[in-house]
Amino acid sequence: MKRLLSMLGLSSVTLVPSLALAAPAVADKADNAFMMICTALVLFMTLPGIALFYGGLLRGKNVLSMLTQVTVTFALVCVLWVLYGYSLAFSEGNAVFGGFETAMLKGIGIDSVTGSISQMIHVAFQASFACITVALVVGGFAERIRFSAVLIFAILWFTLSYLPIAHMVWGGGYLATDGALDFAGGTVVHINAASAGLIGAYLLGKRAGFGKEAFKPHNLPMVFTGASILYIGWFGFNAGSASAANGIAALAFLNTVVATAGAILSWTFAEWVLRGKPSLLGACSGMIAGLVAVTPAAGTVGVGGALIVGLVGGVAGLWGVVTLKKWLKVDDTCDVFGVHGVCGIVGCLLTGVFTASSLGGTGYAEGVTMGHQVWIQLLSVVITLVWSSVAAFIAFKIAGAMVGLRVPEEQEREGLDVNSHGESAYNQ
Repeated sequence: MKRLLSMLGLSSVTLVPSLALAAPAVADKADNAFMMICTALVLFMTLPGIALFYGGLLRGKNVLSMLTQVTVTFALVCVLWVLYGYSLAFSEGNAVFGGFETAMLKGIGIDSVTGSISQMIHVAFQASFACITVALVVGGFAERIRFSAVLIFAILWFTLSYLPIAHMVWGGGYLATDGALDFAGGTVVHINAASAGLIGAYLLGKRAGFGKEAFKPHNLPMVFTGASILYIGWFGFNAGSASAANGIAALAFLNTVVATAGAILSWTFAEWVLRGKPSLLGACSGMIAGLVAVTPAAGTVGVGGALIVGLVGGVAGLWGVVTLKKWLKVDDTCDVFGVHGVCGIVGCLLTGVFTASSLGGTGYAEGVTMGHQVWIQLLSVVITLVWSSVAAFIAFKIAGAMVGLRVPEEQEREGLDVNSHGESAYNQ
């Protein structure tokens, strides 16, 4: 064959590249299957994971309201994501927003590919992140907000905060260009949601009787079930952020196991020392703290670094829900900021440290020092905190002007399940 080509004045070197250029991009079947599973796991984190975890933390008269809020905002965000969310987050645009070129998924067909996976799977995977982020927010102001206000807030905040932060970090916007490291959503998901939840808690005010009555979780087995579902689903959250079944996914998977175990232990033993008894609620909270802390770091830090991130995250989360909450004088119902905010910040900053190759990480970009990377991480944290807070303030004010934010006190005391939804979880 080579001799024939030589006689014709041709060579395989000139032919093969032209054939390669003509071949269309095709999704890798293994990567595609892996990402489908990861997407399903992240969807499972919201329904039923977040719903059960938050629902168990509330009083029994409000559990159905939480399950309804999570379920309906989940569906709402899914629809908004297809209409314009994916396009504004991931299409080309400016430093803050993408454009509308893929609105209603225009131009995305069964043969469209992103990296080594179907672009449709990329749409679904990123939709699952948007859904859980909005669901996380509602835990901050549970047990006293109007259902209609939740929906108006969700539409506005999703548009004004989730989409621009996602574009800035993952869609080629400002923070991505600046070199911020956020493997699976420390800023985009956790700090973003926690900031909004905190603003909502302040604007709605404390629950009736807060500080005078005992507000205890009504169902700890439900809390445990929800937390366990979140733990399992988080493997899709973190490993799936590699966007392929490769070594980075394996690193993120193992780091998620190790960091979470470290956080459970550090929270449990710290609580044991401070309060005299280790609790199931503490262990479950430590589980979430570790998962949150390792999220931005999962694919870039070594296993030793992940363990330290988890150990620090567990103690930081306990400090957030016990001490910081008192300092802030806020009724953050499900401790969204104390866990997701504090541990998200800790994880983002420590990502800048333990990504260093000298500490077992995958290493920084060429020419970047540890000090510079930590500075960029801090900048991304501050921008997310401020941006999300301002967007949440605007969204809540608009919702309040339209329908009012808070239910009347007599309805709040009777419970949102009966008054907002006409149902009761536990019929006597």
